[in-house]
Amino acid sequence: MQHATPMLRQYHEIKRQHPGTLLFFRLGDFYELFFDDAIIGSKEMEITLTARNREKGQPVPMCGVPYHAASSYIARLVRKGYRVAICEQTEDPKKSQTKLVRREVVRIITPGTAIDSQLLESRDNHYLAAVCGGGLGMGVAFLDLSTGEFVATEFTGDAAWESVLEQLDCFSPREILFPKSLEPLFKPQKKSEESTAENGNANRQPAAFHLTNCEPSLNPLDDWLFAFEYARGLLLTHFDVASLDGFGLGGKEIAISVAGAIIHYVRETQKAEANHISGISYFEPNDYLMLDAPTIRNLELIDALDGARNNTLLGVLDETVTGMGSRLLKQWLLRPSMRLGELNARLDAVAELKNALILRDRLQAELKRVADLDRLMGRVSLGRATPRDLVALKTSADTIPNVKEMLSDANSSLLEILNESLDELADLRQLIGAGLVDEPPATVNESGYIRSGYNPELDELRAISSSGKGFIAAIETRERSRTGIATLKVKFNNVFGYFIEISKASLKNIPADYERKQTLVNAERFTTPELKEYEQKVLGAEERITEIEQQLFTEIRQSIAQQTRRVQATAQALATLDVLLALAEVAARRNYCRPHLTEDDEFYIRTGRHPVIEAMGERFIPNDTYLNNSTDRLLIITGPNMGGKSTWLRQCALIAVMAQIGSFVPADEARLCILDRIFTRVGASDNLARGRSTFMVEMTETANILNTATPRSLVLLDEVGRGTATFDGLSLAWAIAEYLHDNSQHTAKTLFATHYHEMTDLAKLLPGVRNYQMAVKESGGSIVFLRKVVEGTASKSYGIEVARLAGLPRAVVERAREILTNLEANELDVMGRPKLARHLPSRKKAPQPTLFEAANEVVIDEIRNLDLQELTGEQAVQVLQKLKERVM
Repeated sequence: MQHATPMLRQYHEIKRQHPGTLLFFRLGDFYELFFDDAIIGSKEMEITLTARNREKGQPVPMCGVPYHAASSYIARLVRKGYRVAICEQTEDPKKSQTKLVRREVVRIITPGTAIDSQLLESRDNHYLAAVCGGGLGMGVAFLDLSTGEFVATEFTGDAAWESVLEQLDCFSPREILFPKSLEPLFKPQKKSEESTAENGNANRQPAAFHLTNCEPSLNPLDDWLFAFEYARGLLLTHFDVASLDGFGLGGKEIAISVAGAIIHYVRETQKAEANHISGISYFEPNDYLMLDAPTIRNLELIDALDGARNNTLLGVLDETVTGMGSRLLKQWLLRPSMRLGELNARLDAVAELKNALILRDRLQAELKRVADLDRLMGRVSLGRATPRDLVALKTSADTIPNVKEMLSDANSSLLEILNESLDELADLRQLIGAGLVDEPPATVNESGYIRSGYNPELDELRAISSSGKGFIAAIETRERSRTGIATLKVKFNNVFGYFIEISKASLKNIPADYERKQTLVNAERFTTPELKEYEQKVLGAEERITEIEQQLFTEIRQSIAQQTRRVQATAQALATLDVLLALAEVAARRNYCRPHLTEDDEFYIRTGRHPVIEAMGERFIPNDTYLNNSTDRLLIITGPNMGGKSTWLRQCALIAVMAQIGSFVPADEARLCILDRIFTRVGASDNLARGRSTFMVEMTETANILNTATPRSLVLLDEVGRGTATFDGLSLAWAIAEYLHDNSQHTAKTLFATHYHEMTDLAKLLPGVRNYQMAVKESGGSIVFLRKVVEGTASKSYGIEVARLAGLPRAVVERAREILTNLEANELDVMGRPKLARHLPSRKKAPQPTLFEAANEVVIDEIRNLDLQELTGEQAVQVLQKLKERVM
């Protein structure tokens, strides 16, 4: 530092104020990085690493990018989790009183605070999250800075941390803020498969931090930023209110603490007030149908298992034409509603739009002209909107009168409300139309975006500037005539300004009032008092034009920022209309029916179809489904692989999700109860990085279902228990099914697909169990999958036939049939040899009771305990009759 230049000392001071960031230091037309930042930046941005002061023997590593191309490089760094501080020159070098230009950090870009288009997907939200809490509970808040959407909630009890993890997985934030005291919670914990709690919650350990749907940047902050009083004061000031009760935050101290920390962080990073964050909503997770991360993944709601978006429920339903609408539809899918009145209002609107083809087409045509108003207003509020952004706002607002006129005859209550919520924004349209040209340049650094006639001074200066060519031509003609030099030219460049250029052969004719300005090899350059005066006037006008345009634009932008809430309300109404139009479009195109939603416990689908498979163009066999909480609360489904069991399970869940976002569904009839949660235990994969096997993952997810499901839940279990030995798996599957059937607190409507044919015996023992099978047709030694759900039990698994269809060599298939025959005979081993008594006792000599034969021992015990002396003959007959009915 002792030999550092003034500029490097300035750099070090600014860098010290912003630790943990990569400092983009503005030097002229470049952003430069120095020292360790340069080493990291050159590697991550794949640019050349150079050095400064090399000639002094003290090389300083450096790298840089042009300021006009910096956005793409910054985006690359932020996507990799880096925080980038933008340090600009905050004074004009020409006006600086010292050689060192003043510089300040004007913005810090982090993974959770991005608002630039290079870092945003138009159809996805970009959330920043904050978490805090302790023994009394946990809170979590989410902010999409690009749109201003801001929500918070809190949890109490032993499962508070697990509930926070569920919300984090649902919202998939890009960055998470938390107090440093909670850092241990955010470090993945190694847990052995044997470390389970045996005595209630006495030995319960917090769940390891792991999110399925995202890998956010983790950012610990000082604990005092989460202090309740500080957070409360910050929120009151930001929203300019006397109480937070109006936002639903009354008495919610933990939620207030996390929300305040987010506002603090935004102010620190954006160096602005962010007034487009105009409100916050407290949400109760119980208001929404809860979908945990495995369910979102298994149902392929947002992303297919192969990572694609098209072959998902979102891909099928997303016929929206605006980014706002697409994001809202995704929110509805991840957090379906449980409010019956709200859902019926949506369904009424979809029904009306479905039956009005011409209206639907006209409305969608208008919405295609609407820009992303939510994100546009975010840029306006943060002072980063460009002239083109404001023109896009006007173009979007110009559609609103047409939309309102089209909705004027709407009958459904929701469409009427949306129509009333649409503000025509006439004053903003007039302001932008009067102030900005129709096709402005991309940035405020270019001139020409303020419309002529808006400002008299600007018009006058433009006239001076534009008259330059004629004035210069007149001077050139007059001087040629006066000097007799035909080759005389009047020119301009950025270094010397205006000058007269004369070839050396004509120097003898130079007038006395010419002043020498520059000597070239073949010419001389001169100036005159008249040319000096004109140069000062013109150049002064051009500088002043730039200043006035930027000042006028800033005033227009600030005026629009003051109307942020009006624009946001209109944007929300347009987004909702866009989603309703999309749902109506899909319903009409795919012949969906309106579901009838109820508060009772019946779940009935007639000829239901899988929405994604059907949309892919594959021939689909529809199936019925009936569930309730009494006679049909647990359906055991058997049948071969590839027979359609998993498809039917997913289909039922997808139809339920569609109904609870207000969508029509792929069926001829659907009468559905409101669900509070959908659970899926469908397949599992090894997670070696976390030290958890397939079976451990399976049992962990199943435990979550058994501990959390309610009578209003829908549970899908597919091949539970297959990850371990056959008898272990069968025993677990049987016990799990019994628990879901018998436990009044966790008795959920359950679809249980299995290859354990012994499970079908549950229908004989439990009153709420029903057996269903996937129909198969056998013909000529082969099978045909009918993919039809029918009552009854599959006679066998057809595993060998499925293997044959998959293309296994014929020799393998034939040998498998031979082994199966031997095993079924129970007299030969796998090699076809007689079984040896010492290895497997004969059934006749030493019968080995099965799991279900052992169940009869309960009856035997009851017989042993009978007091025969006290029984009358009639009573003895009744007891024997009951015992006979219970014997398997």
